[in-house]
Amino acid sequence: MKLCCMFFFFPQTAMDQLHMHFTQAIHNTVFQVVLGYVELCSGNTDTKFQKLQYKDLCTHVTPDSYIPCLADLCKALWEVMLSYYRTMEWHENKSENVYPLLFSEGSNMGTEETNFDRGYIKKKLEHGLTRIWQDVQLKVKTYLLGTDLSIFKYDDFIFVLDIISRLMQVGEEFCGSKSEVLQESIRKQSVNYFKNYHRTRLDELRMFLENETWELCPVKSNFSILQLHEFKFMEQSRSPSVSPSKQPASTSSKTVTLFEQYCSDGNPFEIQANHKDEETEDVLASNGYESDEQEKSAYQEYDSDSDVPEELKRDYVDEQTGDAPVKSISRETLKSRKKSDYSLNKVNAPILTNTTLNVIRLVGKYMQMMNILKPIAFDVIHFMSQLFDYYLYAIYTFFGRNDSLESTGLGLSSSRLRTTLNRIQESLIDMEVSADPTATLTAAEERKEKVPSPHLSHLVVLTSGDTLYGLAERVVATESLVFLAEQFEFLQPHLDAVMPAVKKPFLQQFYSQTVSTASELRKPIYWIVAGKAIDYEQMLLLMANVKWDVKEIMSQHNIYVDALLKEFEQFNRRLNEVSKRVRIPLPVSNILWEHCIRLANRTIVEGYANVKKCSNEGRALMQLDFQQFLMKLEKLTDIRPIPDKEFVETYIKAYYLTENDMERWIKEHREYSTKQLTNLVNVCLGSHINKKARQKLLAAIDDIDRPKR
Repeated sequence: MKLCCMFFFFPQTAMDQLHMHFTQAIHNTVFQVVLGYVELCSGNTDTKFQKLQYKDLCTHVTPDSYIPCLADLCKALWEVMLSYYRTMEWHENKSENVYPLLFSEGSNMGTEETNFDRGYIKKKLEHGLTRIWQDVQLKVKTYLLGTDLSIFKYDDFIFVLDIISRLMQVGEEFCGSKSEVLQESIRKQSVNYFKNYHRTRLDELRMFLENETWELCPVKSNFSILQLHEFKFMEQSRSPSVSPSKQPASTSSKTVTLFEQYCSDGNPFEIQANHKDEETEDVLASNGYESDEQEKSAYQEYDSDSDVPEELKRDYVDEQTGDAPVKSISRETLKSRKKSDYSLNKVNAPILTNTTLNVIRLVGKYMQMMNILKPIAFDVIHFMSQLFDYYLYAIYTFFGRNDSLESTGLGLSSSRLRTTLNRIQESLIDMEVSADPTATLTAAEERKEKVPSPHLSHLVVLTSGDTLYGLAERVVATESLVFLAEQFEFLQPHLDAVMPAVKKPFLQQFYSQTVSTASELRKPIYWIVAGKAIDYEQMLLLMANVKWDVKEIMSQHNIYVDALLKEFEQFNRRLNEVSKRVRIPLPVSNILWEHCIRLANRTIVEGYANVKKCSNEGRALMQLDFQQFLMKLEKLTDIRPIPDKEFVETYIKAYYLTENDMERWIKEHREYSTKQLTNLVNVCLGSHINKKARQKLLAAIDDIDRPKR
């Protein structure tokens, strides 16, 4: 009754004492919690730690005890805030029943004065919410900055972020605060931690890429990144059964606050600790493939991961089930069976490697951190983009870099792709380190933001014609990049939702200029295969032996056509052999055929441009040869229309043009080389073009600056 009377007769004094009491409680509570852990871990029971200031005491917390101490700190502070919450609740709900007892009819205090004091107390209590929360923030901030978290394991650091995220939720419910003090302190720790973490991951990615043999990683046809442990948080964020700190804004009409949920029993930070233990068990859990899946993967000899770290050997789907591994089936048993015993449904199976999976796992971890701590969203997304950049650059360096590509004039690399590759090389690749091994240490210190260019493993052979010059490895590498790009596309809405508005242009540019160019690497990479798969030089030699100044119409095509068709038949057989090892997606098959046909047709035109003498009957023979080639080729491929068909036909028909028509034709057809146009004019000399006309046409050719197609 004395306390109540003090509130009502001396409200100002009582409120000041109340706030002082809670402030002292916060100070004593945090000091005792931290002191207990420091003394426990030091094994020293003397009083030297008790004499330290709280700030200095926090620096003595060991890394092993840091998280348990933080959890207990938050539990204790929760109890203090809950006590204040209950005090406010009492004054809100119970004080009306107490007033009649305190102020009887004989009291000198009137009703108006009584209502004024009640309003004053309520106002002071509400004002005290901010003061108390500010004290809590400052104490936790001091604790957070007392230890260098950059040495923590990833899961431990994520757990720290999750605790602070929960604490900030408490602050928002307690007094509507955005917890700027906590956000700034954890942001500093996070940026520092993440820079070190990302640098290590980039170096690891280079190691993975340099040891990658580009063989398929056997995942199920229904594989989804949401099945991976690292992306479970995305499903949890949509689940109604998880704790409030894991949920987005609820669509339900009533949201239960933490204070309502734990007002009478429990502690929100107890759930946090239990959740961590469950996740740790899930991370370590593994299960085997279904028996038929294991047989398939073993039969196809996808076991070349003996040098892969244990982290990547975890099952790649259904990781959380905890099923026991199935009994292993010996490779000898499988090899003794007929291949027809296996219906290998690889039509929809994603094409990816262990390295691809490693990058996807990293992206999931980065997004976990970003999901918990949105103020560093831009830094995290920027580092995520570097993972993709480096993977793309490695695929290009290993399989697509060829100085002769651009000389073809066929636009195999778009200007956007070239711009992207140049940007990555300038901003991310440490060219000096890779070029000068003796300066590696010094250069690496000076360019900490960059990574040396990766080198293809010597185990990957790209020079054998029997394997179509490493086509299987090229397909796995290139299509794994396309698959990775598809996963980034899937994640774009999630990244856009947390990206600060002023930084959204960076994200948009990353997707439009980099992610969308992944499939464009197919053209230059598969062009290298197409350029070697057919013996175009042999065809030119055979064409050079043909007599084109014949005097009569021929009914039989030349042997170079048959030789060229045999090359395509052999290419088709080798392509089928490769497809038994690796699924070749239809876009890849189409690009390969298109490249080979385009090169063959351009070689035909080049062969015709080498002709010294040609009659009208010879031109007719050229048409006969080309029609025979087209007829047989269309039986080998479904590509329609045949690439560069008009390129050949137009060149043959140009022989019949008059002087004026040919001059106009030359100006309109800049896709042909100067040599091809000059030869056309020279061959026509004496047939239907005189020397004067020839000089005029040659001058027209010289005047035209012909960009190569």
